[in-house]
Amino acid sequence: MPEETDRKMIEILRILADREEILGAKTIAEELKRKGYDLGERAVRYHMRILDEKGFTERQGYAGREITEKGLKELDKGLIYDQVDFIFSKFEDMIYKTTLNPQNAKGNVVVNSSTFPYNVEIIDIIKEVFGHGIAVSPYVRINTPQGENKEQDYVKLDTICGTTIDGMLLKQGIPVIPQYGGLVEIEEYTPIRFTELIAYKKTSITPLEAFTDREMTSVLQVVREGNGLIPANFRLIPQSARLKAIATFQDMNKIGVSGLIKIGESGESVLGIPVADDMVGIAVIGGISPLCAAKEAGFQVNIKLAENTVEFSTMKSITQPQPILKTTGPETTAKVKFFLSKAWNLIYKVDFDLETHQGKVITNISHVKTEDLEDALNIFSQVMNSKPEYSISKYYQTIPHLEEGKTSIVTVCSLTIDGILNKNSIPAAPQYGGILETDIKTPRFIELTAYSGSSLDPHEIYLSKGMTSVLDALKTKGRILASLKEIPYIARPDALDILKKIEEAGFSILKVGKPSEFIYNAIVERYHAGIVTPGGLNPIAAIREADIHVEAKAVETLMDLNQMEEF
Repeated sequence: MPEETDRKMIEILRILADREEILGAKTIAEELKRKGYDLGERAVRYHMRILDEKGFTERQGYAGREITEKGLKELDKGLIYDQVDFIFSKFEDMIYKTTLNPQNAKGNVVVNSSTFPYNVEIIDIIKEVFGHGIAVSPYVRINTPQGENKEQDYVKLDTICGTTIDGMLLKQGIPVIPQYGGLVEIEEYTPIRFTELIAYKKTSITPLEAFTDREMTSVLQVVREGNGLIPANFRLIPQSARLKAIATFQDMNKIGVSGLIKIGESGESVLGIPVADDMVGIAVIGGISPLCAAKEAGFQVNIKLAENTVEFSTMKSITQPQPILKTTGPETTAKVKFFLSKAWNLIYKVDFDLETHQGKVITNISHVKTEDLEDALNIFSQVMNSKPEYSISKYYQTIPHLEEGKTSIVTVCSLTIDGILNKNSIPAAPQYGGILETDIKTPRFIELTAYSGSSLDPHEIYLSKGMTSVLDALKTKGRILASLKEIPYIARPDALDILKKIEEAGFSILKVGKPSEFIYNAIVERYHAGIVTPGGLNPIAAIREADIHVEAKAVETLMDLNQMEEF
């Protein structure tokens, strides 16, 4: 199958990228075999020639090949259906590779690798956060530039990742199930609850990476005032292993590794996350917290999570921490609200009629400064006049914001399509929010995050991290927000008729797949067909790209289409 060939080539690129050296066909074949691909040297050479032709690898004499910059970029995008599964498997690999022994403080730990321009203020902020215990461990490896021109160079910093905790528990025979990465709310230095979550499974973006935007975390505020949001991870272990886990954390703490926020009782919710009977939830501070603080202060920091493993004894403590977080109190009654619960309730309430073109649709509500409204609407108009198919609907509305000096821009949400289909007896279900790379020949998803297991619409995350390039897409190749929905394959013929009427009513559908067909490089469940729609926030993304500050909020409420204007 073509996609299987592509998968093998992606694995070859991963091997070359991981080893960071010139490799021959024999070595690559051996590495592939360890990964479950039984390819001989001849088959590897065949695949390598294709990679050479694409410019992803380059032959270096008789020594073998090395990956090119173009190959690294391709690997970042990868086969999106493969990348979605790869993220979770990457963490499983790192958990297995962790060998740190708390008895002698020797062995490998998982690290996050970050780079940033040399600046004393950045380093001071990072030390400040470490000094207050908002990290997994104060042990780091830091490569600081030397000499007169060091301000022009970059600092490389390795910090211990929370995945190390999972590995150390596993080495004690405790099964660990990574569940979520998210944000924990702190009040008066006390952890209260998780406010946002993304499941480790079914996402192409590392969960905590989704929350590294400066507008999402407030680590510095927690350190200095005791209130705010910090990144954290959540995992499960069996109830029977709880006492051993507590003892292991005590041993870890003696060598300067922990970051424990809370370990629950059997079946007890942990910081608002329900836990099944006979299981125990554990929340641990995100190892990237000090770097998030630097980003909050306005500095450019490149963070790569769970990037590598290093020997713990080669790391040194950057400071002697005095932890400021207090012990958590009784469990909050507030539970984390997952996105799909809200979405399904709104989907049910959609009553747009395909004959009269009247009725309620789901809307996004975004906010701009009133003084920027005219410029924002000019950008909005540019999108609608140039590529109307990149917006789910031609309808919008502006309404006064409750806060003085701001105006809200209402756009139609793509989940409206799910509502219309379900209203017409087609069981449509939203599966993924993603980034679609536009190309006349081969459009493809380069990021996907499942709606299930997330507390946010993935499009809000992509927007906050500046991952779109809608304005570029209006001219040549760019990146737009898009959603993938699924319907049973048996319903596809009737769905095509309804989707045609939906388009006639002024909504945009990018593609309807065939049963079990890969659609724009995204996999669809067996016996289902995929439907791809543009994101309703694409005009808002374009406004943001034009350096106009906008607060984007997806899937906010319902509005009668008659109350909206046509662009």
